[in-house]
Amino acid sequence: MKPNHEKLIIEGGYPLFGEVPINGAKNAAVAVIPAALMTEGESIIENLPLIEDVFAMDDILLRLGAKIEYDNHSLKIDASNLQSYVAPYESVRKIRASYYLIGALLTRFGKAEVAMPGGCNFGARPIDQHIKGFRALGADVKIENGMIKAYAEELVGTKIYLDVVSVGATINLMLAAVKAKGTTIIENAAKEPHVVDVANFLNAMGAKIKGAGTDVIRIEGVKTLHPTRYAIIPDQIEAGTYMIAACATKGHIIVKNIIPKHLESLTAKLLEMGAEVNVFEDSIEVRCKERLRASSIKTMPYPGFPTDLQPQMTVLLSLCSGTSIVTEGVWENRYQYVDELKKMGANIKVEGRVAVVEGVESLQGAEVVAVDLRAGAALIVAGLAAKGKTVIYNTKNVDRGYENIDYKLKLLGAKISRV
Repeated sequence: MKPNHEKLIIEGGYPLFGEVPINGAKNAAVAVIPAALMTEGESIIENLPLIEDVFAMDDILLRLGAKIEYDNHSLKIDASNLQSYVAPYESVRKIRASYYLIGALLTRFGKAEVAMPGGCNFGARPIDQHIKGFRALGADVKIENGMIKAYAEELVGTKIYLDVVSVGATINLMLAAVKAKGTTIIENAAKEPHVVDVANFLNAMGAKIKGAGTDVIRIEGVKTLHPTRYAIIPDQIEAGTYMIAACATKGHIIVKNIIPKHLESLTAKLLEMGAEVNVFEDSIEVRCKERLRASSIKTMPYPGFPTDLQPQMTVLLSLCSGTSIVTEGVWENRYQYVDELKKMGANIKVEGRVAVVEGVESLQGAEVVAVDLRAGAALIVAGLAAKGKTVIYNTKNVDRGYENIDYKLKLLGAKISRV
């Protein structure tokens, strides 16, 4: 049975041409919003993407007693009268990043009760590193009836070594440590741009964080935080998705309002495959006239190739000449979309974390289901490049991370409609 949601219908075979502005980063926004709960008064977050994951986080804030007010892509959050430190399952079931509420509420109230998070299902995403870190800071943490319950009379700075590089744990422990007594050092920290963005937001609130963007983050605890105004960084994954779509359709686009450094791993790969890529101060131009050459990618924590661009890139590799190898170095179950791509004529064999991609001349339109957020983006790229009509069901998954993707693609010349 097909999921009963909106669907996207794409008439493929039209190259993308033009300029596309990039919105604020989803992965930064869903951490900065709960961080705003850590101070009383009104904080304003600008350049916010208007996407489902952000709306889900806003809904949780409202249930906790915060006041929120939108003005286009700006969000005013007033957490002065926050009443609750409990976020039950019906609040958090839609969004993985709800675990950031633990660090934020622990700092604000000394206690937090948050249901185990939801979001995309592509394998175990344990939060053991988060819990280990909270305990090291002095919190009593237990899991009861699907709720993570954390309590602390006082949080005290300490040295925490993360056993695996985890963006979620790095950010959550920064949230918990900013008002802890003394110094906290997080070793083997994640270096992703959105880790740096959250640190910058916290510093704008009066925190003392150094080293974000390196593998050692040092946090001097402060007594108080104050409200602030802050603009979210651009979304490197949204930008990368459009760059890959331009190559898949043999188009010519410019992605605007970006930080090109965040896209270096993708830019290098596209150049290696034969695309024309020009990098400017805050934009990147991508042009592709011919069929590209096969290549190999391995996803890794930043600055390596991002796992969130792996499904889209696999679509492009399936259209290249030759055999490509894709190795997923972050999630163990990220290839759920491959069966959908095979319906469109892709020749991909998956063995554990490795996919062998034999390039085909073209893909054919088909009826497919977006099993998760980036899988949905990949199917859109495939539909744009395919011959004939593609129907994508479960588009709610795509809306979790892309603002107005169908509208933006239409402006670039795509034949796409939402039904």
